Amino acid sequence: MQLDGLFLSTLRAGPVERRIALRVVLLSLLVFLGVAPFAKTSLTAQWAFIPAYEAALIVTDLITTTLLLNQYVSLRAPSLLALAAAYLFTALMTVVHALTFPGLFAPQGLLGAGPQSTAWLYMFWHGGFPLFICAYALLKRRDPPVGSLPEAPRRIWPQTSALLAVLTLPVLLLGLLATRYESWLPAIMDGNRYTSAMVIVVGTVWCFSLLALALLWLGRSHSVLDLWLMVVMVAWLIDIALAAVLNQGRFDLGFYAGRVYGLLASSFVLLVLLVESGMLYRQLLQLAGALERASLFDGLTGVANRRAFDAGLQQEWRRCSRAGHPLSLIMVDIDYFKAYNDMYGHPEGDECLRQVAQSLKTTLQRSSDMVARYGGEEFAVLLPESDAAQALRLAWRVNGGQETRLFGGEDAVLLEVPAQAGCDRGQ
Repeated sequence: MQLDGLFLSTLRAGPVERRIALRVVLLSLLVFLGVAPFAKTSLTAQWAFIPAYEAALIVTDLITTTLLLNQYVSLRAPSLLALAAAYLFTALMTVVHALTFPGLFAPQGLLGAGPQSTAWLYMFWHGGFPLFICAYALLKRRDPPVGSLPEAPRRIWPQTSALLAVLTLPVLLLGLLATRYESWLPAIMDGNRYTSAMVIVVGTVWCFSLLALALLWLGRSHSVLDLWLMVVMVAWLIDIALAAVLNQGRFDLGFYAGRVYGLLASSFVLLVLLVESGMLYRQLLQLAGALERASLFDGLTGVANRRAFDAGLQQEWRRCSRAGHPLSLIMVDIDYFKAYNDMYGHPEGDECLRQVAQSLKTTLQRSSDMVARYGGEEFAVLLPESDAAQALRLAWRVNGGQETRLFGGEDAVLLEVPAQAGCDRGQ
C-alpha cells in the first residue's frame, strides 16, 4: 500500500486546503487588528484562567506529540521526530511555567522562582518552539522517499522514552537558569510591567518565529502538515505580539488575547491530525471492503470464487441438515474450451468465461442461490431449498441457454455446456 496521500506529512496541499488555511490566517489577522489597539487595557486578574489555559496546552501538546510519534514510527521521517520534539518541549516548558507563576501555587511561585522567572520561561518556551520548527523544515530534505508501509512498524514507546529523556535535560537547565540563576539574566519584569530590556528579548523570539515561518514557506513542495504549521506560526507571532509586545504587562487584554492565540496555535495541528485519523479510518474501511471483495469474488468473471463457494457450501450444508431442507448443486463445465482458447486466444477465452458467468447469474431467480467459478472453465451453482427436480429443471435451462450462445463469429465454436444436478436432503 503506497503512502502518498495517506498521511498529512506526505499529502501535498491542494487548492482547497490552501484556501481554508488562508481564510484561517486572514480571520486571525482580522481579529488581531481589532484587538491590538486595546491590548494595554487593564482587566481583572482571573487566577483560574492561568491553570485552565496551561492545563489545556499541556493536554493538547501531549496528544499532538503522541500522534506525531506514531507517524514517525510508520514513516521513519526525521522531520516528524523533530516536530514531535517541538510539541513535547512546549508541554514540558508549560509545566515549569505554571509551577513558577507567581500567586498561582505560591506567592512567588514554586521551584525557588523569583520575579523574573515566569517571564523568562515564557521567552524560552516561545523561542524554543520555532527553533524546533526550523529543524523540522530543514530535516524534511533528509526524509526517506515515500514508499510502502513497513510490514511490522516499531513500537512507539522506545521513541517516546528516548525523546522525553533527551528533552528533559534542556528543560531542567532552562528551568534552573530562570529560577536559581535568574540573576544571570537581565530583568524584563518590574512587578507586573515589562522593562525596556523586554523589547530586545521579545524581538529575538519574534525573529526565531519569523525564521521558522520563512523556512516553511520556502520549502520545495508544501504538504498539508507544512501548510498548517505555517498557520501555527502566524498564530504564534500574534500570541507573542499581543502578550509580550503590544500590552503593558500581566492581566491586560493583550495578556489574555495572546494566550488564546497560543492555545489556538497549539490546537491547529492536533485538529488536522484528528481529521486525518478519521480520514484514515474511512480509507481503512474502504480497503477492508476491497480486500474482502477480492478474497470472495473471481476477478475475471465477477462471480463468487472457490473460497466463497467452499464457505457457502459448508454453511448451507449445516443449515439444511439441521432444518431437514433440500440442498442442490449443479456443476457446469464448458466443453472444448481449450480448443476455443487455442483458436481465438486468451482474450476471447476470457470473454467467453465472462459471458457464461453472466448467463448463469441471469438464469438464477433467487438471491440465496450462488454462482461460483469452481476452477478454470468449471462453474458451480449452489441451490439452497431446491430439491432434485427443481435443480434438474434449472440445469436444463442453463444448458439450453449456453447452447444458443455462439462465440467466434463466422467460424463459431458451439459450446455445449452439459450440466449435472445433485441433491442432498438433510436429516
